[in-house]
Amino acid sequence: MSLLDSARALATAGDRDGALDWDAVAAAAKGATDPGSLALTRADREGYATDVRAARRRVRDASGLDFDVPDTVELQNRHHWIDANVATFERAFEPLEEAAYLPGVARTINTATTAAALAFVARRVLGQYDPLLLADADGHRLYFVHPNIVNAAATLDVDVPRFRRWIAFHEVTHAAEFGAAPWLADHLETHLRDGVAALADGSLERDAFAELMTTMTAVEGYAELLMDRAFDDDYDDLRRKLDARRRDEGPLGGLLRRLLGFHLKREQYERGKRFFEAVADERGVEAAGAVWRSPDHLPTDPELDDPAAWLARVSP
Repeated sequence: MSLLDSARALATAGDRDGALDWDAVAAAAKGATDPGSLALTRADREGYATDVRAARRRVRDASGLDFDVPDTVELQNRHHWIDANVATFERAFEPLEEAAYLPGVARTINTATTAAALAFVARRVLGQYDPLLLADADGHRLYFVHPNIVNAAATLDVDVPRFRRWIAFHEVTHAAEFGAAPWLADHLETHLRDGVAALADGSLERDAFAELMTTMTAVEGYAELLMDRAFDDDYDDLRRKLDARRRDEGPLGGLLRRLLGFHLKREQYERGKRFFEAVADERGVEAAGAVWRSPDHLPTDPELDDPAAWLARVSP
């Protein structure tokens, strides 16, 4: 698929009903993105599986949580990732499809901007743990975008196996969270759907989005804590080089990252990590895991900056 195909898909998006033409989103995003190679050796495939098994064992030991990981690891190219996430986004934004009629030009703009965002992320995402949020089927998925891992390792001048293992550990920490908290996927889904439904009605449900942001800060921060305690190699240089890579993307790349909220994700990592490090230093890593006992155990936004208040509330 070429950029010409991408342009053609967007040109026909306005001819259909709905706030977005999701078929055109997928076609345009893939038309603007090289899928990348999935020519893996047997050692490559075994390496991913070995890294995930090691991460599961060490994360369990570090956290004290009982959780499982998917039976199979999916190795994707960028087009595979786009297809998987278009399906998730379409389910998430379903309420918008029932909103008031939009003229063709608005649908075309919505479709184009969504496709551009997906194409941008597809060239950068390294791995993803998907608890099948908003899906009808039960289960969970763990996948890695192999071409991006190879490219990022080359850019950062680090060994692919070491970098791949670091990414595997990060995604397995998310599997630990959702495995320890069976309610977490539904909790996120409910607040996301409430927020999107309000947007479809022309209003902004601030409480729903605020709760979503607070929960994701806990999710990302706890994952960072477990990464530090469970990873079986040095990683300071990896984080330092990744931060430098983000700064060196240039003004356009930096603008796109901010428009897509990537700066917020980094802030979630840092704020959540400070919270859980303080809790772990005070009571241990297993005490930090109390956050997944129920939705009532999630920190409030003020508590994220006052770990002692959270500890006093959940374990008086």
